[in-house]
This record gives sequence, C-alpha cells and structure tokens, in this order.
Amino acid sequence: MEFKRVVVTGMGTINPLGKNIDEYWENLKNGVSGAAPITRFDASNYKTQFACEVKDYKPTDYFDRKDARKYDLYTQFALIASNQALKNSKLDVEAVNKDRVGVILGVGIGGLETFYNEARSLKEEAPKFSPFFIPKMIANIAGGLLAIEHGFRGPNFTTVTACASATHAIIEGLTQIRLGKADVIVTGGSEAAINEAGVCGFNSMRAISTRNDDPKTASRPFDKDRDGFVMGEGSGALILEEYEHAVKRGATIYAELVGGGMNCDAYHMTAPHPDGEGAAAVMRQAIEDAGLQIEDVDYVNVHGTSTGLGDIAEPKALARLFGEHVYNLSISSTKSMTGHLLGAAGAVEAIASILALNNGVVPPTINQFELDPDVDEKLDFTFNKAKERDIKVALSNTFGFGGHNGTVLFKKLDN
Repeated sequence: MEFKRVVVTGMGTINPLGKNIDEYWENLKNGVSGAAPITRFDASNYKTQFACEVKDYKPTDYFDRKDARKYDLYTQFALIASNQALKNSKLDVEAVNKDRVGVILGVGIGGLETFYNEARSLKEEAPKFSPFFIPKMIANIAGGLLAIEHGFRGPNFTTVTACASATHAIIEGLTQIRLGKADVIVTGGSEAAINEAGVCGFNSMRAISTRNDDPKTASRPFDKDRDGFVMGEGSGALILEEYEHAVKRGATIYAELVGGGMNCDAYHMTAPHPDGEGAAAVMRQAIEDAGLQIEDVDYVNVHGTSTGLGDIAEPKALARLFGEHVYNLSISSTKSMTGHLLGAAGAVEAIASILALNNGVVPPTINQFELDPDVDEKLDFTFNKAKERDIKVALSNTFGFGGHNGTVLFKKLDN
C-alpha cells in the first residue's frame, strides 16, 4: 500500500528553558543553561542538590485549584504543552472529525511524585490515600485527560520505554497516520521526576552529576570531566497531520516527518552497547524508512547525556553509520542546556531539531572545556556557540534504559 505523508503542523512545550516555543528557542540558540539549585524540596542533604526545573511554575496559572489537585505534575506539563501545540496548529477542534484525532504520548516514569507523597502515609498508624492516587499516578492518564478535554476519539495510548518514550510515541503517531487510521495525532512526551525519590534513585545509580558548586556547567556532554547527566522536567508536544488534510485547511507546515526507527541493544540494563551497534542500526533504519541516503542528513540532535559510557558509544555509532560523511554533519546535544527530560527528552529534542531546520541555526553543545580523548576531535559538535547552516534533513536520537533506541527524521517540506 502507499503510505500517507505526515507533516508537523503544531508545536508546544514547557521545559527548563521556557514555557513556550519562542522562549525555548531563544534560550537554545543563545546557549543558556537551565540548571540551578533545586527549589521544589530541601535538597541540602542530597548528593545532588540541583536540577533543570521548570522555572517559577505555578499550577494555578494553568488550572483551577480543583484540577491541579487531581493532576500529577507530569500530567500538568503534558496538558500545557499539548494545548499549546493545538493552539499553534490552528486546528479547529470543534469542526474536525474527532473520531480521526488521536493522542499518543510518552512518559518514562509517570506520576512518581504522587506515588512518593502518598506512600509516605504508610508510615502512619492509619495510612490514608487520596482517592485520586491511582488515576494521578498511572502513566496513561495524561493522554486520556487530553482526549476527554477535547473529545478526541481516535487512537489513544502511551509509550513507556524509558528515555526513548517520546520518540517512540512520535513514531507510533507517524505509523497511525501513514496507515490511514487517523488524520491528526497529538504526540510527544512528559516527565516530572525531580523529587526526593527521583533524585535519590538516580544518585544511588551514580547516574547524575554531583557538581553542586557549579550547576550551570554540570551537563557537559563529551567533556573529559563529565560526571553524569542533569535531571530535567517538562513536556514537548507535536501535532502530526496527514499532508492532504493539512493542505486542505491551509495549515502552517513546519516540517515533514519522513522516517522513524526503533530497536533494542539487547545488551545491558542501563549501559549502551560500547560500540554503538544498536544506535547505528536504528539510525540506518530511520533513514531507510524515510527513503533517504545517509548523505542527505545535515544535522543530528544526539542523545548526548553527559554520561561516561553513552557519550563514547554514540559518536562511534555515528562513525559506523555515516563513514566519511560524519565529518559533514552538524551535531549537538541540547541536553547540555535543558538537562535530561527522561521520557520527554525525545519530544523537546524533536522540537529543537525542527526549529533548527526552520531557522537555519544549529543550537550549541555548551559546557565544553576539554574534549574526552576517546571522542573523535574532528566531529563538529557545535561546541559552546550556535552556528548558521542550511539544514534540509534533521535526525534526532534517544536511547533508554533497557536498551530501547529511537530515531526520528524531519525534512523541509517538498511540495
């Protein structure tokens, strides 16, 4: 069968660099770090005392008090970003065929804060849980609530594949529209794990940075002195739309989503394959899915978490796949600014890739002081300062615990 074409007609975000797309892009291209001391709880006795929080966030700026109490923070972020994206798309949500509008969101953990807060009552003599405990906590509730709000009756499910969750959600949205099962999919991801349980858990794994004396430079992908990732939070949302449906209503088209790849390293619970075999394979899968050649790719938004093993494996994967063309690529890790948004990472980084493509600007990888000697110094990581470049094809990678890999490919629209 002939696949339908899929385009991006709306975007929305709330993340450590901004509460909307314009703020996010301004801070991305200017190399602003979102890291700062944790404000949400007293972290003074923790190994890590900083993170990339959404700044000055007040739930009542977006929800009435009753709803704010019923929604976990990850759900709040998801609804904010998704409704921004719908508004940005100018989709008439009342006139559209709601049987053909779906919601596919990704989350790595879900309502961790709700679970932690409620579970603390178990220490009491007569523990008492909120009646909203289960619906607040479960990972699929954000997509369900968005559909309820707008009456979207199309495909609706949640992908949970650790840090690849949002990328997998985007690919599933691509598939639903390609196969003619939906005209519009609201997709992306959300995460809100900056709380006592989240920080303690990642500290115990020795996965996150403990550079408490200098948070803003703590996320330093590919740097010799990196000491772990920096936790981030927030949400990113995309409106995917069947091409003819978008053209018929005169939608603004930001990019065409031309390919996606999903596979598994099948190697280790938390470590990537050291030679980047799975990462190289999933990028190849996405490029082949798009019907493109490796030489067509201009920009890669890498997973680039600022961890010891991942930052070595991914450049090896790029070299394995792209050969000599790897030196023609512009590469950047926007996690150096946003921190790692876990299950939402693929969404905010897909948006960064689309914005780079639309604006002809490669966002930087900040906090580069001394390159790790195991990383090829000839690669163009766009260190410390954004640069202008005509980008026709942008690729975005995310890799998650369990060996889950996801890659999406965006292209400037060919009419």
